[in-house]
Amino acid sequence: MKLTIQRTQEGREYDELFDVASLKVTTLLQALYEIKAKVDPTLTFDAGCRSGICGACAVRVNGRETLACSHTPKEGDRIEPLNYHPVQRDLKVDKSPAQSTLVKVLSRKEEVSVDPSSPPPPLSPEEEKRFRIQSDCILCDSCYSACPVLAVNPDFLGPFTLTRAWRYLTDPRYTREVESQNDSSLPTPHSSLLEKVQQNGIWDCTLCGECTAVCPQHIDPKNDIMQLRGESLKAGYSDPNLANQSFCTPDFGGGFGFDPNAGF
Repeated sequence: MKLTIQRTQEGREYDELFDVASLKVTTLLQALYEIKAKVDPTLTFDAGCRSGICGACAVRVNGRETLACSHTPKEGDRIEPLNYHPVQRDLKVDKSPAQSTLVKVLSRKEEVSVDPSSPPPPLSPEEEKRFRIQSDCILCDSCYSACPVLAVNPDFLGPFTLTRAWRYLTDPRYTREVESQNDSSLPTPHSSLLEKVQQNGIWDCTLCGECTAVCPQHIDPKNDIMQLRGESLKAGYSDPNLANQSFCTPDFGGGFGFDPNAGF
């Protein structure tokens, strides 16, 4: 079995073919370890738990994001690093720029004091169920790599940041923090979160569903973004892209190709 790996070393990018027929491998990650140990010790990749939990070994195989520890290699597979991430070497990328988008959305300027003698009440099973699946995100960045919006807008917040925003928006404990202070001058977490996902966020998403398709945890960022849009509309926000579209003026001169003097 032969695998093609995209290499990046000393600023040079190239494909290299490896024959792993004589190696005993059951997963792609195991194949990478065997290649590094027995064929080429310079091969560089990232890994952690080897059990599909940490997300460190995410790569692209034949143009599709997957965890190397969960993928069964096949003849002719082409392995490359994640999209939109600075490549450090071979399959190892720097995830910090992509994951810094979490700080843009989840950090808050307002200071909240919590009385340790009065901890917030525990969540009920029904409340916890609202965001249970979103809490399973392992930050593998697969959804980020699969997102076509980032190809044209590198400032897009990305699927995992927006799905994390929805996770906190549905968490009652997050909302109670500021509301419990009884200070109307402070923005509530609900309004603060919604404000932060408007620009380069929910309205820039094309709802293509690629993020949902590649998530190893079966999270649905597309649906979470749709939910955020709904909450934004309730709060008075609207899609800014609509302001740049013409829906035809009363004289039918709205950009749809009608000549108001042509008749019918």
